[in-house]
Amino acid sequence: MSSERKVRVRFAPSPTGGLHLGGVRTALFNFLYARQHQGDFILRVEDTDQTRFVPGAEEYINECLAWCGLTPDESPLKGGEYGPYRQSERKPSYRKYAEQLIEHGYAYYAFDTAEELDEQRKLQPNFRYSHENRLQLRNSLSLSEAETQQLLDAGTPHTIRIKIPTDETVSFTDMIRGKVAFDTNLVDDKVLLKADGMPTYHLAVVVDDKAMEISHVFRGEEWLPSAPIHILLWEYLGWGDSMPGWAHLPLILKPDGNGKLSKRDGDRLGFPVYAMNWTDAKSGDTTKGFREMGFLPEAFVNMLGVLGWNDGTEQELFSLDELIQKFGVDRISKAGAKFDFEKAKWFNHEWIKRSSTESLLPKIKTVLEHHQVDADEAYVSRVLDAVKERLTFVEDFWSQASFFFLQPAEYDLNAVKPKWSAEKTAFFEGVNQSFEGFDTWKAAELEPFFKDAIQASGMKMGELMMPFRIMLVGGKFGPDVFQIVELLGKNEVIARVKKALKEFDA
Repeated sequence: MSSERKVRVRFAPSPTGGLHLGGVRTALFNFLYARQHQGDFILRVEDTDQTRFVPGAEEYINECLAWCGLTPDESPLKGGEYGPYRQSERKPSYRKYAEQLIEHGYAYYAFDTAEELDEQRKLQPNFRYSHENRLQLRNSLSLSEAETQQLLDAGTPHTIRIKIPTDETVSFTDMIRGKVAFDTNLVDDKVLLKADGMPTYHLAVVVDDKAMEISHVFRGEEWLPSAPIHILLWEYLGWGDSMPGWAHLPLILKPDGNGKLSKRDGDRLGFPVYAMNWTDAKSGDTTKGFREMGFLPEAFVNMLGVLGWNDGTEQELFSLDELIQKFGVDRISKAGAKFDFEKAKWFNHEWIKRSSTESLLPKIKTVLEHHQVDADEAYVSRVLDAVKERLTFVEDFWSQASFFFLQPAEYDLNAVKPKWSAEKTAFFEGVNQSFEGFDTWKAAELEPFFKDAIQASGMKMGELMMPFRIMLVGGKFGPDVFQIVELLGKNEVIARVKKALKEFDA
């Protein structure tokens, strides 16, 4: 492969359902490699299996990539000189290559019906169509040329299978794993062209990667067993010199490290595994996504970027631009990466802290609208500044800041009542009177005044500071109490102290 070759990589999902975070990570690593080498990132929709095609799934894939900021240079939406970008629209191109393989002795027609193959599976539990049994089955290798031609002329349904050689080793150098070798005796004669004329993944992926001049293939480790078939096809079709570089990414594992992370694990453990909400067209069930749970795209991409990769330092927080700069295939792990939802939440928390108030404001407004609160934008911005560091998700804004918009409906009386006294009531009534006289209302003035008043009363700081907080917010939480006092404003603070005293004295 020439070092001058332009980098062209592709993300090639099937439109069959929600986009698993492993799929998004594959897209991300492709994108990073392309951007780092001033190459092209292509989205190709692999919809050859029409039985599994789900309406709306392609649009969902486009929306996921857009949310993550992984914009393809070429796609079904964008077009380009290597189109079409849906495999179903490339159907006429595949049969000629399958026929070419037969002509050169690398493939054969198989006339076995689905029923006949099912019968074989009953007789042999580990049945696989291979060099061991191909001559006992109904195909152009076991039939005479005349019989084969007769069946073809009669329009007999058939598939085309690759003829895997015996007693050979197929090896290649994986960009992540180094040298990988396969014994061909353990590889099946996979179907290349189905009876409906549609290619299987094996044929389509090779033909399309060649046609689109793909230079490097980043895909999940689960495709490793298919690698010998694809390498043989590149060679058998005469394209060995333009074969792409291969990189098989490590699996994303369950939190306990025991197997590949699945949607079922997410359902069981209470976290999403899809990038965005996905609604099953048949059942109507919605599977929650990271976006709808309140993850920022920056946090989601950052979290995926370091699942199975690191830059060799202690750094964990990376913007997309930083990932582009620092990404290197040599730092991708061979071992699977455990998914840790607590860590994912930490990334989101950190990215909320990093985000500008201005960028978060539209999302915060949506939260307030949900709770039927209409507030001044400048005030919402100041409240957000006060609580931003306390948010794991944008939706946490309500639990952390609702008291800035609504008076407490109830108070943590258990924290106050046991030690409440007439002396404390008198203290707060006096403080409230003093508050009336303040012309400016700033935390920097209010805090020393309040603390001086406590000292003058002879009571302890903790005895009065905690009840004051509960009067304002309803419980023992929230940012600095005098930041709350300043934001609420004089009239609101006075009103809340009066209201709370009635409850505390009751």
